[in-house]
Amino acid sequence: MPLRLADTHAHLADPALYPVVDQVITRASMEGVERILAVGIDLASSALSVALAARFPTVWAAVGIHPHEASHFGASQLAELRRLAAAPRVVAIGEIGLDYYRDLAPRDAQQAAFAAQLDLAGELGLPVVVHNREADDDVLRLLRCRYQGNDRRRAGVLHCFSGDLKLAREAMQIGFFISFAGNITFRSAAALRAVAAAIPGDYLLIETDSPYLAPIPRRGRMNEPAYVRYVAEHLAVIRGMTVDALAAQTTANAAALFGWDSVTGLTPA
Repeated sequence: MPLRLADTHAHLADPALYPVVDQVITRASMEGVERILAVGIDLASSALSVALAARFPTVWAAVGIHPHEASHFGASQLAELRRLAAAPRVVAIGEIGLDYYRDLAPRDAQQAAFAAQLDLAGELGLPVVVHNREADDDVLRLLRCRYQGNDRRRAGVLHCFSGDLKLAREAMQIGFFISFAGNITFRSAAALRAVAAAIPGDYLLIETDSPYLAPIPRRGRMNEPAYVRYVAEHLAVIRGMTVDALAAQTTANAAALFGWDSVTGLTPA
């Protein structure tokens, strides 16, 4: 029997995936991927993600403005995100956060956009999908301001985690799940695998971040949700459990965070 998997972060609206999205969804289903979160990075990709979620029964959507786009963020963008988030199959605000590695937007603009979208998520009662590159202190500071003492199991996820165990523990203390992607399979990722082995099972998620970070043995190809099975297989070995148990646990965790098992709103064919 196929595994029962959830890919909690896929950029289905990306130009690399969107033209072949029907085939991508079909291949994912054949590999046992029952849930895919289509994640926006700007208004256009957020709108496309909402449309895909309305079309495909295995797809849900997150809407948000990525830190790379923070220079263009303002009241009108926030209002449009609020409108998009009202769609019934939108289950998160994301991808949002801070990126001090590429610094494609001024850091003060990144922080302002991140803070505003965190507030929007709080207003709407939605979890957040957080991007963090070399911005640990500011990410945690902004998250603590809003989630300390709140409903921790609906806070959000640090996606494509690449930090250390200290960061993971501090994030979990305020209710954030930790999600691992294909980079956990890379030869250079020994330290990250040690972190993955230490995360409590009820805070663990898996993702592809497709079309990026294709895992071994697909490295060098365009990534897609079907390949989340390789993340599950590697993580199961790291944690000393069967892949079926790892898939069941991470899929249940995703359902707890996103609440998507009770969501309807498909567009009739």
